[in-house]
Amino acid sequence: MKTRWLSLILALIISGCGEEDPQLTFAPVSYSGEQCVQCPKISVNIPEALGKTKIVTAVNTALTEEIIYLLTFDDSVEATTIDEAITSFNNGFLELKNKFNETIGWEAKIDGKVVYDEADILTLKLDSYIYTGGAHGYGASTFLNFDKQKGVELENDELFKNVVNFQKFAEIKFREKEGIPKDKPINSTGYMFEDEIFKLPETMGFTKDGLQLIYNRYEVASYSDGIIELTLPYDEVDTYLAVDYREKS
Repeated sequence: MKTRWLSLILALIISGCGEEDPQLTFAPVSYSGEQCVQCPKISVNIPEALGKTKIVTAVNTALTEEIIYLLTFDDSVEATTIDEAITSFNNGFLELKNKFNETIGWEAKIDGKVVYDEADILTLKLDSYIYTGGAHGYGASTFLNFDKQKGVELENDELFKNVVNFQKFAEIKFREKEGIPKDKPINSTGYMFEDEIFKLPETMGFTKDGLQLIYNRYEVASYSDGIIELTLPYDEVDTYLAVDYREKS
């Protein structure tokens, strides 16, 4: 079930310098599962881009696909919408309950927000928590980055002029933040980088404070270590970036 609050639509902002900054207009949209004792608790709250432009389609498509990925648990349902993904999640729980007399309910909570909207760049962040049984659920964060002028979602490699050079720089900053001596293996303090080689996280995005790198649970450390964040100020990463991220004055 989807609910809209159009009265909360954000205003369209126009920048200076005589040029229009294509900031988007969003409305908050909520989805939820069926309300019953036996049903999983499902809550999805995301910003929906309004309009009919190429970038609007790209944003809403990427959000939908990410949420479908997070919620799809029933292989018999080929979800193409968020509502169908919610049905898949619900069916996955009911199937397990009927097979194994599962008594602990499942839960899915997904919250999205716009965290950066400047120059050519739009970044959305999704925070999710999924519980499907066991000792604990799984919480994670995901960035979705877009080029507003081209109207496309950006892959991580497309953010940089040379991703290898940026990775070398990021490793220096990661070691400094985490107290890993530069002459010691990257896993010497307990991290679990594959083959003892530093790698960039799957989640990177633009924020007001800088380019943020997020290692989700299990990516390079144990569950108990939680989510590991590294925020790099723009004045330090400007030379590595291949996109126009700068705030309009």
